Amino acid sequence: MVGAGAAGLMAGITAGRAGRPAVILDGARVLGAKILVSGGGRCNVTHDVVDERAYAGSTPAAIRRVLRQFGVEQTVAFFSELGVELKREETGKLFPVTDRADTVLEALLRAAREAGCDVRPRHRVTAIEATGRGFRLSGAFGEIEARTLVLATGGRSLPKSGSDGAGFEFARGLGHTVTPRLLPALVGLTLERESPLRGLSGIATPVRLELRAGSGRRLHALDGSVLCTHFGVSGPAAMDISRYWQQAHLDDPGARFEVAWLPEERPESLDVALRELGGSTPLAFLDARLPSRLARVLCEAAGVDPSTRGHVLSREQRRALVRAVLEYPLPVTGTRGWNAAEATAGGIPLAEVHLGTMESRVAPGLFLCGEVLDVDGRIGGYNFQWAWSSGHVAGLGVAAARNLEGASAVQEA
Repeated sequence: MVGAGAAGLMAGITAGRAGRPAVILDGARVLGAKILVSGGGRCNVTHDVVDERAYAGSTPAAIRRVLRQFGVEQTVAFFSELGVELKREETGKLFPVTDRADTVLEALLRAAREAGCDVRPRHRVTAIEATGRGFRLSGAFGEIEARTLVLATGGRSLPKSGSDGAGFEFARGLGHTVTPRLLPALVGLTLERESPLRGLSGIATPVRLELRAGSGRRLHALDGSVLCTHFGVSGPAAMDISRYWQQAHLDDPGARFEVAWLPEERPESLDVALRELGGSTPLAFLDARLPSRLARVLCEAAGVDPSTRGHVLSREQRRALVRAVLEYPLPVTGTRGWNAAEATAGGIPLAEVHLGTMESRVAPGLFLCGEVLDVDGRIGGYNFQWAWSSGHVAGLGVAAARNLEGASAVQEA
């Protein structure tokens, strides 16, 4: 197995428990870097409700089939068996009760060893080739022959963790295709330097983000929290929609964002509220519902003196305020890139694997799981659930492979 991240360790544990222990190679000095940094160092193991609607990439039906073979209930039970109890937070995210990511990683590594796996850090694979009897893996460590191989190398997000895209090249060399576009997903969005939002660093608030084509047609919308930062915007809503902006922008440079800072309002209801301000001011009205600094920025964006009394607001001023609050233009210039991304949009299509085993349709004996596949989920534990689900299915697939001969199936040349 190549890759000792979440998917690779799950595949190894599953195969080992089924009587087919594996050698797991990883180039990192310290294993599980993505696990350790996820969830602010707490590791968002999964979400309480997970289905195919939380993912993009390959078809929903294909994603659903894999998820149903090892879902949230099985994930919770699996970690409980490892001594890692999970707690549900208000958002639906599940974290270890210790609030420590190393609790998760240590349990996985211990389980892998107990399942008979030989986990080898500092064993970076640099080449893989198919042989008549399986695969030959090469690196500074020498060569290893394997009758079956699990590719769990990750995508391209957080390349310092080891997922630098090498897995895609390995897969191409073995006959697979990779989606034409590989994009950083779950990543913050950068804004024009002149955007006043960059001066609101630290402010977080619930919004509705709408992605529109240059023609104005709505392409994608979602509700969630946005965090203003020194570079632009981050937070769940911005990170979730980042993949869609990149896809749209590549096809239509005029694609743009609009922000509804009061997502529960509609233009008509907000106009009525502004008409009924009386002696109060727009700033006071917005200040009661939004962070103060943001309220002032919105008044400025509308060109309305924030101290203007409601009863003297003109119709045009009300309209300008409504547009600023519900159709605020978000001048996105790009993303923070691969070094800040938490996932990869794109990868090997699920159409190229047998969904009941995760075995390759083009290279028999090769199994694929995790981020190397064309599946990326929203923020909130969904990508880890994909790793557990696909890794478990791949592990069972390896164990059931006819020509696998236990630990002897992987030997140093």
